[in-house]
Amino acid sequence: MTEQRHAALGIHAADPNESPDAIHLADPLQRKLVARRVRLLTIVVLVLLALGAGRTVISRMGNAKALEAGTTERAKQYVKTTLPKTAEAGQTLALPGTLQGFVQSPIAARAAGYLRRWTKDIGARVEKGEVLAEIESPELDQQLSQAVAAREQAASGLQLATSTVERWESLRKKDVVSQQDLDERRSSAAQARANLAAADANVQRLRQLEGFKRVVAPFAGVITRRNVDVGDLIDTSGKPLFTLSQTDPLRVYVNVPQSYAQLVKAGQPVVVTQGELRGRSFKGTVARTAASIDTGTRTMQVEIALPNPDGTLLPGAYVQVALPLSASQAMLVPTNALLFRAEGARVAVVDGNGRVTLKAVTLGRNYGETVEVLDGLGADQRLVLNPSDSLADGDQVAVAAAASAPKGAL
Repeated sequence: MTEQRHAALGIHAADPNESPDAIHLADPLQRKLVARRVRLLTIVVLVLLALGAGRTVISRMGNAKALEAGTTERAKQYVKTTLPKTAEAGQTLALPGTLQGFVQSPIAARAAGYLRRWTKDIGARVEKGEVLAEIESPELDQQLSQAVAAREQAASGLQLATSTVERWESLRKKDVVSQQDLDERRSSAAQARANLAAADANVQRLRQLEGFKRVVAPFAGVITRRNVDVGDLIDTSGKPLFTLSQTDPLRVYVNVPQSYAQLVKAGQPVVVTQGELRGRSFKGTVARTAASIDTGTRTMQVEIALPNPDGTLLPGAYVQVALPLSASQAMLVPTNALLFRAEGARVAVVDGNGRVTLKAVTLGRNYGETVEVLDGLGADQRLVLNPSDSLADGDQVAVAAAASAPKGAL
């Protein structure tokens, strides 16, 4: 062994100059010292091992408890809840509609012929009785002349028949002619009077047709369409020459779904908006309702009167109509609180002990984010939001605390 090793063990290296008796006297003391140091080192090592083992056991026990607590915590089903609300104000129903003139009429010709001239084009505002076009009708003129001549002929025949009756009556008084001859003359006079009346009626009819050669506006409005030009052949088939619309006020027709039909009444105010006129809205009034449901569409037609004094709105434009509906007494719940099962619609109600009860509800109108509940729910019952499909009666849940809004959040 080297001197360093001897120094570590506390053994002095043998000195070759020492005597053998001195060496034998030092060995027992050295051995006792070495044994004591070995025992001390062993005890220290065992203590360190025991401390390490204890620390490991304590650490594992702490980890086991933390794992158990975490497992228990994660096993809890946390839910967010809400209370049903009663609508403080009525809902607003938005429906599409099309603007129409309050009076809108295609204007056709009653007299046949050729268009001589037109005086108003599209976009022109006209007053009632103003001339829109003139028709040239030579055939009608000839028919009127012929009718006037026939009337003169009938008048001459009546005059002759009347004088003949007068003469035959004087002859009958002298008993020169028979009563039958007098009756025949009287009958001829009556026939002549009837012929004159028929001729007068025919003349009057043709003169009225002559008046239709001038096409006039039946009411004040705007010409929205012109379908003819000078020289066109005009017949009486009903083809319109012009389309005339009264633009103040306007009409809007909307179809209200059956579920809202009972809430719409005549006189209700409405708001009309047009996508192209951003930032502007126009107030109208429900003029009348059809008071019946269309079996094909299950909707009720509603007519809205819309003032348009400055002509901003144009007939035929697509608009959105906002119908404010009266408040309902039914409770409103979020749509994400509903559960749809095979038995029907359900809501999950949480009691004070965190126990879940599934209740059947009767639904009313759907407003998108909320829906009416007509029956099956109390105003003080707390509902589970976004319930899972696995949620069942009697499940134990924990109500999650509402997160506080950060400062400055709206």
